[in-house]
Amino acid sequence: MTSLKDVLAQQIPAARQRMKDLTKQFGDRVVDQVTVEQVAGGMRGISCIVCDTSSVPGDKGLIIRGHPIGEISHRLPEEILWLLLTGTLPDKDSLEGLRADLASRAVVPDYVWKVLDAMPADAHPMCLFSTGILCMEGESIFRKRYDNGLRKEDFWEPTLEDALNIIARVPVLAAGIYRKKFNKGARIEPNPKLDWGANYAHMLGITKPEFTKLMHLYLVLHCDHENGNVSAMSTFTVNSALSDLYYSFSAGLDGLAGPLHGLANQECLAWILELMEHFGGTPSTDQVRDFAQQTLAAGKVIPGYGHGVLRVTDPRFTAFYDFGQKHCPNDPVFKTVARVFEIVPEVLRQTGKVKSPWPNVDAASGSLLYHYGLTEGVYYTVLFGVSRALGVTSQAVWYRALMAPITRPKSVTTDWLERRAKGNDSTRLAPEK
Repeated sequence: MTSLKDVLAQQIPAARQRMKDLTKQFGDRVVDQVTVEQVAGGMRGISCIVCDTSSVPGDKGLIIRGHPIGEISHRLPEEILWLLLTGTLPDKDSLEGLRADLASRAVVPDYVWKVLDAMPADAHPMCLFSTGILCMEGESIFRKRYDNGLRKEDFWEPTLEDALNIIARVPVLAAGIYRKKFNKGARIEPNPKLDWGANYAHMLGITKPEFTKLMHLYLVLHCDHENGNVSAMSTFTVNSALSDLYYSFSAGLDGLAGPLHGLANQECLAWILELMEHFGGTPSTDQVRDFAQQTLAAGKVIPGYGHGVLRVTDPRFTAFYDFGQKHCPNDPVFKTVARVFEIVPEVLRQTGKVKSPWPNVDAASGSLLYHYGLTEGVYYTVLFGVSRALGVTSQAVWYRALMAPITRPKSVTTDWLERRAKGNDSTRLAPEK
């Protein structure tokens, strides 16, 4: 059996040389152009970061190491972690070795629970989750080895240790927060015989076999989405300063908690439930159309529809939709989601203002969680965060392996941008010292 660390140790020298050669040979080659709209609009679409774990073509959706997400959505999260880190899927022995390794690390220190117990009863689950990760910063292997002297070439090794420890612990932490926050009883200890996703379902206390399948699917679908999204970019930026992964991932979770990012899944379900309450059950197609038009007329968006990158139906939505059609097609909430999918894209197209009228991953996931009894919408972003740990920590391992520098883009003033846009200033900004 080959360990994950052994595989990476074999791959890293060639990857370093590839990047070194690319920079030496083509370092002054222009790879993109930046418009005023992009500068003013949150840097959207500017190609300026390398991310090999995944890509998101606008006409295809998430691709992980060359594998379209729809083709690997049946895999276990541990298999996806191996794929994210190495570019290949593990064989049976390697998978079992990784599962055993993660199980041996799945211990959240007692002091973390004491800190969380001291927090206000109305603290948001994402605040508890981010705090729990940050509390464990003293456990960082990277920080301890860096403080004792560590060659830059070796930064990736303790970063990998931190990544595996965090990945092993996040389901334990997240499940404990769920049971504490929503008065579900005592924490449930992890079962070392279960895989990562099944263990999470077990510790949540939802024992239905179909829910375990849903957890496998959920954790795979949300694992990674390039580097440019807020949670990944925040993790990346903080980690580029050589802050360890506990600092970095906590920062990423803080970004994920925003309504325009991970909190959107909560808002999608809330809109569906509001729609059902308004009509006293699953609405008709005409009722969906009227409600959607009223939502838009009120200056609001329809949660779960549209995406900053995609111009097709999100394949992750399709995977959730297919799961619902197979396992709970007659559930009233899921039936409403399905009916909205039939009607809303056309309503949005008719406005002539929406670039992408198609559903994204958040449009269906909440209805499935709701069906299996996980009805606390404010917790859904924590689920997202557990999954996203796979991708952002994998990215961090490779950034440290490639000895990437600190992230430091150049900002400009509005006056400078206005002059350039009007053609009144042809000077280039001096490079940052």
